[in-house]
Amino acid sequence: MKAIFDQVSKKTSKLVTRQYSTSFSLGIRFLKSELHDPIYGIYGFVRFADEIVDSFHDYDKEKLLQEFKNDTYHSIERGISLNPILNTFQRVVRTYNIENELIDAFLKSMAMDLQKKAYSEEDYKDYILGSAEAVGLMCLRVFTNGDFAQYEKLKPYAMYLGSAFQKINFLRDLKADYVGMGRIYFPNVKMNELNENMKKEIEKDIEFEFDQGLKGIKMLPKKARLGVYVAYIYYYSLFNKIKNLKACNILEERVRIPNRQKILLLAGSYVRNRLNLL
Repeated sequence: MKAIFDQVSKKTSKLVTRQYSTSFSLGIRFLKSELHDPIYGIYGFVRFADEIVDSFHDYDKEKLLQEFKNDTYHSIERGISLNPILNTFQRVVRTYNIENELIDAFLKSMAMDLQKKAYSEEDYKDYILGSAEAVGLMCLRVFTNGDFAQYEKLKPYAMYLGSAFQKINFLRDLKADYVGMGRIYFPNVKMNELNENMKKEIEKDIEFEFDQGLKGIKMLPKKARLGVYVAYIYYYSLFNKIKNLKACNILEERVRIPNRQKILLLAGSYVRNRLNLL
């Protein structure tokens, strides 16, 4: 029965999410239950594409990514895929009317990672649009569930929040990206010349985007608000730890939030939401 295959597909996307990201998984748990499967579906798709460009070093990444892209669009056309991750994703796309433009933008950013090592200002904006803002908008389509006016109202805030999260990832993973992959995402920045002023300019940009993102979180449907707020609090905690690091130390260590602290952050987020203190 196809219903069984669809259930297996959903469980596969959930497993991928939990294996790759404990923090994202925790955030999903604070969404209303009807949102869990579609958000797992989006994450599974995003994670597999990201793995192709970041992990499969002994294979033809460009060919694998092109095949993944082709399979994605075939699955959306047909309404089915034998790849359980794509089978779940196509269902989410068709159910919530996620635009091909968002999928195109995301896959374009993944392709950029195969070719580019240093990013111009334009490349940097394009990359963030696809790798983060487009993904945030896919999730927003799920959260607003056909309410197009609400989606348009929240769209700019979702883009700010996605951009802030991505820039935190850039700072957190600076060593892995630069030393391991030879990538420099921040435009006009040479890693061996990164100083306090450059770091503060990047942080000022992120702070503004966090402020805008929080405004949007407060306007989200109640079923989505707490889960997104949990993600916001987690990333803002990472941001605070990064701000306390000297520029010269950014390449020396990867900032992490210990599991015990994550639990305290989640508990605080839950209480603030319940008391309408966001």
